[in-house]
Formats: sequence, structure tokens, C-alpha cells
Amino acid sequence: GLGFDKIRAVFEGCDADTSQLRRGIEAYFEQKVPVVRNGAEPLQTSAFQAVIERAVRQSQSSGKQEVDLSDLIVSLYDEERTYAGYYLRKLGVKRLQLLEVLSHGMPEGEEEDLLSGIEDGDYKADGEGKDKKGARPGPLERFATDLTSLAQAGKLEPVIGREAEIERTIQVLCRRLKNNPIHVGEAGVGKTAITEGLAQRIVSGNVPPLLKNYTIYSLDMGSLLAGTKFRGDFEERVKKVVDILQKKEKSILFIDEIHTIVGAGAVTGGSMDASNLLKPALTSGKLRCIGSTTYDEYNKIFEKDRALSRRFQKIDISEPTQAETVEILKGLRSKYEEYHKVNYSDESLEAAVRLSAQFITERRLPDKAIDVIDEAGARARMNAFKLGGEQENSLISLGVPEIETVVAKIARIPERSVSSSEKERLSGLSSALKAEVFGQDMAVDAVVKAVKQSRGSLTFSSLGRREWVRLNWRASWPSNSALPCTVTI
Repeated sequence: GLGFDKIRAVFEGCDADTSQLRRGIEAYFEQKVPVVRNGAEPLQTSAFQAVIERAVRQSQSSGKQEVDLSDLIVSLYDEERTYAGYYLRKLGVKRLQLLEVLSHGMPEGEEEDLLSGIEDGDYKADGEGKDKKGARPGPLERFATDLTSLAQAGKLEPVIGREAEIERTIQVLCRRLKNNPIHVGEAGVGKTAITEGLAQRIVSGNVPPLLKNYTIYSLDMGSLLAGTKFRGDFEERVKKVVDILQKKEKSILFIDEIHTIVGAGAVTGGSMDASNLLKPALTSGKLRCIGSTTYDEYNKIFEKDRALSRRFQKIDISEPTQAETVEILKGLRSKYEEYHKVNYSDESLEAAVRLSAQFITERRLPDKAIDVIDEAGARARMNAFKLGGEQENSLISLGVPEIETVVAKIARIPERSVSSSEKERLSGLSSALKAEVFGQDMAVDAVVKAVKQSRGSLTFSSLGRREWVRLNWRASWPSNSALPCTVTI
């Protein structure tokens, strides 16, 4: 087999001495393997059959139509009853190193390999390490982001409010056992921002002595899964990250969308996934972990794994109030003003919160309000570019009308539906209805309230508004089928 250039290149990429490997295998064949004479068929050993079957399963799990050379090499390496696999391990070839060479090809010159040659002690405690070929990134650099370094460099958004949630997170982290908080809340309420706020507190020293000088690593599930061509790639990566974090003092692992680790990396009929790799470290208390997920995923996926969920302390992250969201926008205002070269008035920020809460109902504060001011800034700068001249580089002031226009476009409703004049027209709706509908003041008030709340969705034609009013009148006054008036809304 070593006569093929491709096979030789694979083993050379794993830093194996192919000449020594060839001599060792040839000596084994000469001394241990009997020679088949007279054209007899060689017998298939159980180890040979196991290698073929494992290669076929590997190929099928990878979604391939044919078994290729890489499947056979990995299967041969995994078979403990073959001399070839034994000798490869004896020469120092590591399974993960072999997988990476097969998956990504040969490294050229000083090109960094992905997790090649990782052994205990190969990398420094901070995840940076060197080997014979020079500096190579450790697992933490490849599959995680150092949030405390970003906070120190001022690259994280400021976190306004959420003091109670951050304090609760710190309290859980200071526990001796089960010191793993999980933030549960709807999408867009700022779960990730709480962990970023904790990183900023650690950098500023505003944490208890137990958490001083800690480092928060945000796990990148996309990078972990990318390129996992062979069975076992993902588990190897997760295991190396967890092992390094356990040995590294003062480290915290943050997993956004933590429900994705339940079942990640598992194969059909297998029980090993990323969550099972985390459980021993979480139980021992050697690894602190912060997770975040939504209520739906927590109830449907995460909570069903009782062995994992009981190791975490649930912290509910509720949607901030409109007043709190206004303060958040004021804290972020300078960054968006600098980026878009605009000026947001206090009234525009208040309008962004109020109107987004009223008309963008499928999303949550503060995310939707932040999107509104960001969109307004981008729209203002784009309009200035179209006009050209001095206006392109001038500072633009944004007020309530610009915010109303953006909200109307996002919510897909007429702009007049969110304007102040529309509200003034609606203010007389109650008295107009009560003047025509007698003895039904409570019903009129309920209808007016519902109309005001959903005013944006009652502005198009041919939606049956007139018929709805007519049916409501007939239901209220069955003896009088005549409708005294029709109010267009």
C-alpha cells in the first residue's frame, strides 16, 4: 500500500516515518504471515471483515455512494487486531491528526493544521501551543471566542440595565457545585448580552474575588461542526476543548443556543453526543458553563435531558419594559450616531421603542427597537448619498417622522397608521360610536381598544370591516336590523 503516492503522502502528513513503517510491515509479513501456495484463496480473518464493514458504515454515515481510500485507512487504524493499526499508533500517528489530513489535505509549509497532533501538554493552558513545525492555534482559538479579550479591547456593546440578571448569574457561578447558569428567554430580549456584560464586569474588576481574572470563552458550534467528515471528528473536537478548559484555571465556557449540543455529533443508535461529553466536567465542578436558549427549545429539547438540565440553574430573562428599553437605546446611541453619522433625538428613541412595541408584535424588545434606529440611520445615510453634494457628508438629525416611516415599512403598514395625526383621529372614535350605538358603552370601549391596538392591520380595503360592524350591530340588536351609520376605520 505504501507504494501509492497518496497513501504515503497521508502518513507523511501525520509526521510518520513511512520508510520505517514500510520496513516494519514487510518484516511482519515475512515472519508472521503464511504464504498461500498453489493458487489457494486467502482466508478472510475476522479483523479483515471488521475493517471492511466499518469502512462501509463510515461511508454511509458520511452520505457517500462509494467506499474510498480514506474510509479504509481510518477503519484500518481503528482496528486494534491488525498489525498495521498497531504500528501506526506505535509511530505516533494520532487518529484526529489522520482524520484532519484526510479531510483537509496536506498542509503546505507553515500552514496551520486543524487540531493536528493535540496531546496532553501539546498546547499551553491558554490554548496557544507550539510543536516541531512552529506555532499552531489551539482548540480554543479555532472553536471559541475570548469574550473577555473583546471586552478589554472595547469591542463589545455596552450593557445597560440587567443588573439583577447579571448579579444572579454571578451568584450561580460562585457556587461550589452546579455552578452553571442557563439564561432562558424569548429571542431578542438580550440573553447573550448578559454574558457580555459579565465579561465587561470581569475586565473592570467589578466581580467577587472568586471570579476575578476569569476568562469567558464563547463556543462556536458552527466551527465545531464544520469539516466533520468522519465519524468521531466532532466528539474529538469537543473533548479537546473541554479537556483544555478543565486544566485551564479561571475559565468559563459560554454556549449560545445550548440546546443544539443535545444530540449533536450522535449517530444512529449511538448515545455519545456533545452533551454527554460535557456532563462529567459539569458534575465535578471543574468546568463552569453558561448557556442560553429560548423557552421553546428549553422545554422541548434541553429539559428532556434530565441528567444535563439538573446541572444547570435556570435564570429567566424577561423582556425589558419600554422605559428600560429607552435607557438601553440612550446607552447605545453614541455608537450608532458615530457609525451612521446621524443624530438621534430623545423623542426619536422614545418613538422607536413605543412604535416597535405597538406594531412589530412578532419580535421582542430591545432587539426590535435597536433594529428600528439602526434602519433609520442607514436609510438617512442612503438618502443623503442619493442627494449628493454637501448633504452626503453632513450630520443628519433624525426625529419622530423618520422613525415612523421606518416602523411602517418594517411592519408593512401605511405610514399614516403610525403617525401622530392618526392617533388624534382615533381619539374621537369612542365618542362617535357611542353617539350611534346606544346602551353598549362597555362593548364600544372594548372594540375601540382592540382597534387602537391593531390599527395597523385595519387600514387596507376589502378586509370585511364594514361587514364585521354590521354583524356586530345585528347581534347586539336582533330586533332592529337597520344599521344607523357606518364608521370607516
